[in-house]
Amino acid sequence: MDADPNSSLPDLLGVKDPETIVGIVEDISKNMDKIPHGVTKDRFIEMRVHQTLTEGKDYDLMVMGRPEGPGCYCYVNNLLRDLIGKITKTYDFVVIDNAAGMEHISRRTMRRIDKLVLVSDCSVMGIRSSKRIYDLAVELGIKIGEVFLVVNKVTDSTEGLDDEIRKSALTLAGVVPHSEPLKRISISNTPISGLKDKNITDSVNKIWSRICR
Repeated sequence: MDADPNSSLPDLLGVKDPETIVGIVEDISKNMDKIPHGVTKDRFIEMRVHQTLTEGKDYDLMVMGRPEGPGCYCYVNNLLRDLIGKITKTYDFVVIDNAAGMEHISRRTMRRIDKLVLVSDCSVMGIRSSKRIYDLAVELGIKIGEVFLVVNKVTDSTEGLDDEIRKSALTLAGVVPHSEPLKRISISNTPISGLKDKNITDSVNKIWSRICR
């Protein structure tokens, strides 16, 4: 689930022009006469969202999207929260890619998180920001099973950050090294499946094993 208004997950997965929750909401709002008789607007939106899930080889993809004009995300976030609650009952695993920062935590899009993965760049401020996000989630009463830290774009080692990571009390799941092949993929907007970098795949596999043990 790409819950970032600045949706980038479809590009990384090679999914072209998926329908978005925001797009569906705006389309229905502009064409209220198309809602079937006896069906509420929210129910019709839910039906449309389920019908337009992008089905990949090993996954289904839902994209939040962003409004075309000025407006508040409150309604869409509430809708997303309700949809997540229903969808989680039909899938073994639900992965939510949030926007960087605290917005989705503060809006409590999820009330329960089995595994919270915080991704930081290789900097002290990044580690501290990750800790603040976790602290906010706890303060808001979000139920969290386990919390993990992943440090990204590491050029050498995290040696200079070890004290900061230790002070954060976040469990370090692993690091992702800086990668020129990954950089080239980003520049060319090539799906991540085309990445040929054993250092990255080995690192990600180790992180995955640590998180899912």
